[in-house]
Amino acid sequence: MSGGLPNILSLALLLSLVYLFVAVVLAIMRLTDKSGQEMARRIDQVTRGEGLGLDLGDIEKKHELSGLRWLDVFLARHAWSGRMDKVLNQADIKAPLGIFVLLSLVFGVTGYLGSSLYVGNPLVCLGVAVVLGSLPFKWVGMRKAKRMGDFERQLPEALELVGRALRAGHTFTSGMGMVVSEFADPIRTEFQTTLEEINFGLGVTVALDNLMERVDCPDLAFFVVSVKIQNESGGNLAEIISNISALIRERFKLKGRIQVLSAEGRMAAWVLCLLPFGVGGVVQLLNPGYLNLLFSDPIGLIMTYVVFGLMTVGLLVIRKMIRIEV
Repeated sequence: MSGGLPNILSLALLLSLVYLFVAVVLAIMRLTDKSGQEMARRIDQVTRGEGLGLDLGDIEKKHELSGLRWLDVFLARHAWSGRMDKVLNQADIKAPLGIFVLLSLVFGVTGYLGSSLYVGNPLVCLGVAVVLGSLPFKWVGMRKAKRMGDFERQLPEALELVGRALRAGHTFTSGMGMVVSEFADPIRTEFQTTLEEINFGLGVTVALDNLMERVDCPDLAFFVVSVKIQNESGGNLAEIISNISALIRERFKLKGRIQVLSAEGRMAAWVLCLLPFGVGGVVQLLNPGYLNLLFSDPIGLIMTYVVFGLMTVGLLVIRKMIRIEV
């Protein structure tokens, strides 16, 4: 008991330092964010009749990946930051990418130092650091998947509404405007952005290409390509859109059937993944020190690594079997 108390105090101190670090980073980003001050200064100049001859490029909004200058420069030099920033936009997360990079670093360092208080194996500590460090980006991926899933579920009814509007004599943009007024997010926000681009003079095909670039939805490509082909070769756009809506509905039915048939495989994957850890935890709780030989003896370490490797291979095989592309 006396040996465990210093570890608990050390872990509490480490967590306190982490919270302090995050608070300091957020405070610095808040203080260094001069976008509002710059906007107020320019508005004041225009109100007083000054600065009217400014170059438009001087007041162009610059997209920042982080509120910290050095971190923004670092992220701008790497291609993955652009892809990750696109994922943030698809997840409708307003926080900059730098926040999640810093959180990932903090979680990773905390996981490594915290696990090192209880486990002497550096590989185990590194594994804990990798798992905790990936949590912020895992949350972003889950937000994106949920939002794109909602968009995909709304798309058939939205296309059906556009098709009915075209049959009633409305224009294509009017049909999209009905979707904006009748539907909820996320399809409302994305279609509204597309309508704004068209109203500002951007071509319909270019605006639809931008929509397909913003939204990670394979079904949307059918709609965009069909509209582009109809603009070039002609045809009954209302019938085309209705057929695409029916096609997407049938794909949803097939996806649901596949989900039902693959449910047993997914449950088996969860059981096989969690069962060894559950049994190990129960054994360690009932008989403390019984499993220490696996982490202290060289042969035990080799057996542990082999078991984890085989588990990983098995999970990858099961994942490949139950993931069926429609």
